[in-house]
Amino acid sequence: MFREMKNSDSELAREVQAFMASGRLVPDEVTYAMVKDRTSRPDTAGSYVLDGYPRTAVQAEQLEELAKEQGKKIQAIEVDVPKEELMKRLTGRRSCPECGEIYNIYSKPPQVEGVCDFHPNAVLEHRADDYEEKVNVRLDTYDQQTKPLLEYYKKSGRLKKVVGTGEVETIYAEVEKLLGL
Repeated sequence: MFREMKNSDSELAREVQAFMASGRLVPDEVTYAMVKDRTSRPDTAGSYVLDGYPRTAVQAEQLEELAKEQGKKIQAIEVDVPKEELMKRLTGRRSCPECGEIYNIYSKPPQVEGVCDFHPNAVLEHRADDYEEKVNVRLDTYDQQTKPLLEYYKKSGRLKKVVGTGEVETIYAEVEKLLGL
């Protein structure tokens, strides 16, 4: 949803883009409006996965109400990754402005440094919120606002945990297994 906003040109999109560029969380009310709109579309009628949401206690409460409205059940999954690994994943991320292909200078570099493998004239972009200073802000915000949600979902019996290091395919398969897919 946030990637959609990155490429949109509306008042809401510009507001979201400014928050993302600063490394701060988008306010709960704005995020909730985006989630409610997106999860009301026909392709989410059966079920859907929200990656990185909720991030605050207020968002968790809003999601509980939305799930009731939509007749959905919430299952939370923590993908546990050490801070050092998160820093490498985020600060090393680059993307193609043409096709959106994502690279990482540490784990998935392009064939030619700084250039998309599929669009040789496209210079890879480094997101404004993927510099170390901004990533630190995001990780500190996580510790303060999001980490407490793990205990909330754990107490309700809805938290499962996946080791988030190793091959992406292995992590994905473990998430699918936890969700019964």
